[in-house]
Amino acid sequence: MAASNDRTVAYDDIKQFNGQTYSGMSVGGRHVWEYPNGLWDERKVAPDKWNFTFSSVKRRTRSAPEGSGVPPGSQYHWYIMAHQRVRKLDSDAYETFMEGVKYKIAHKRPHWRAWSSEYPGNRPERETLIDILEQALAGLKAGEMPQDGPDSAVPAPADCVPYAPSLIPPPTV
Repeated sequence: MAASNDRTVAYDDIKQFNGQTYSGMSVGGRHVWEYPNGLWDERKVAPDKWNFTFSSVKRRTRSAPEGSGVPPGSQYHWYIMAHQRVRKLDSDAYETFMEGVKYKIAHKRPHWRAWSSEYPGNRPERETLIDILEQALAGLKAGEMPQDGPDSAVPAPADCVPYAPSLIPPPTV
């Protein structure tokens, strides 16, 4: 019989991390997603500023374990801080690499009428976002990048390279 500390932790089990109570994927867990047919739409709004939207259906690269995760219809609101690096390949193609950090702002289960941030006792989305940005600014002033700061409790896996090999075919001559 397995020891109690060998027990598989279910997605909805209550967990603790650095004094914070949460449910969901355990800290240190990893997903790898593919974003086929993603559409990035951007508009230049100032000399060095663009507004953008991105939409795609993301798919796991490996099937989810049986019975894991939230039910279909669940929703999440994430805030993403990232570096996007690109290299022009030809007049119509750019190779793109993005790295950063994403924060959960709120979630909504299929049977809920409101987002988690709207229920009594939970922090409003705006307050959560202000805290994230203040912590990121404090980290930058201290010489850290947001993904390297005190909130990044799990280091990047050894197989995580800083530049991904091109998925864009080389230009034809």
